[in-house]
Order: sequence, then C-alpha cells, then structure tokens
Amino acid sequence: METDQRNARIFGVLFILTFLTSIPAALLFQSVIDDPAGFIAGSGNVNQIYLAVLLEFGLILANVGTAVVLYPIAWRQDRVLALGYVAARIMECVFIAAGIIFVLGIVSLRLTSSDAADLAVSLAALKDWTALFGPGFVVPFGNGLILGYLMYKSGLVPRGMTWFGLIGGPILLIGSIVSLVDGWGEDSALPALLVAPEFIWEAFLGIYCTIWGFRRSSPILQESAR
Repeated sequence: METDQRNARIFGVLFILTFLTSIPAALLFQSVIDDPAGFIAGSGNVNQIYLAVLLEFGLILANVGTAVVLYPIAWRQDRVLALGYVAARIMECVFIAAGIIFVLGIVSLRLTSSDAADLAVSLAALKDWTALFGPGFVVPFGNGLILGYLMYKSGLVPRGMTWFGLIGGPILLIGSIVSLVDGWGEDSALPALLVAPEFIWEAFLGIYCTIWGFRRSSPILQESAR
C-alpha cells in the first residue's frame, strides 16, 4: 500500500504541474494568438514564446505522467477505462504538441520572412483549434468522465468531489461544441464559467492527492494490501 500512496502523491504533484505549466503558457502565447500579424512585424518577445513552448512541453510530460502513474492502480477497478484514460491523455497531448508546432511556425515566419502576415494568422487560428479539440473535447471524456468514474467507483478520493468531474466533463463538452459552431457572443463570460467545474475537479485532485494520497479505505487498495 505504501507504493500506492507514493504513486498517489506523484499523481497529485503531476496534476498540480499541469496547472503550473498550462496557465502561464496560455498567457505567454496570448500576444501571438491575438495579433499574429503584429508579431510577424516585430512586436512581442520571441523568447517569451520559447518559454511558453517549454512550459507546454512540460505540460505534455505531466499529462502523460498522471495517466502512467495512475494506471497500475486504476486497472484494478476497470482495465478498459484505465487504458482509456491513458489513451485520452495521449490524445490530448497530441493536440497540445500540434499547437506548439503551429506557434513555432509563426516564430519561424518572423525570423525568415517579413511578408507572411496572412499565413501567421492562419497558424494562430490552427493553434486555437488545437486548444479546442485537445483540452476542449478530449479532456471532458478523459479527465471528466473516465477519471471521474474511476475515482467514484474505486473510492480513491472522496466520492462527493468526483461529481465535479462527472458533471463538469459534459458541461465543458457542451461549451466546446457551442464554441465550435461559434455560438458565443464576443464578450460572453459563459465559456469561462462552464470550465469551472472541471477546473475545480482537477485542482482538487492535485491538492488532495499531493497532501493525503489516496484514501486507504479504498477497496482496491485494501485488496493490494492482502
């Protein structure tokens, strides 16, 4: 059981790292996404983008790490869903990696061409699409429904909190679908509000597991201790 608790704390730390890498990276990328043509013309700091790229690469490692560390424990509850969570994390990271490449493409245009504003705008739009389909469509299934269900059934964390994932995942998915068809007003605050339950769920997992590990009363931990 001690090995399981060590993995639980690693799982928690990795979840916290997903916040510490993804949020700063998004903020650093924003100037390029908002005004790619201006970035090509010379506004903005290239080193800022390189830092954001490194942070998102760290995000990829942390994302995959959460799935790999949890897998040996989660498969005791449901092998198919445990593998499904690993697959969902990998798919999310594929979209994140694609977004990194698109932003680096904009940086390359700035360094090699002074007349590529239209292409830069297209690459910035592609970066937005990767954010929609990765965190927007894959996360609701992976972190919301699959991980929420695994945690609910296994009792590895307090069951009451798992509802933030089980409900937050579908809510986030609905918000992403509306964004896909451009259904929000330009200044609407609803997209951010719809992210809140999933955000709370993931933040809870990171903090709870880092401090307390998994609940020792969980049936699947009791079985491994026999």
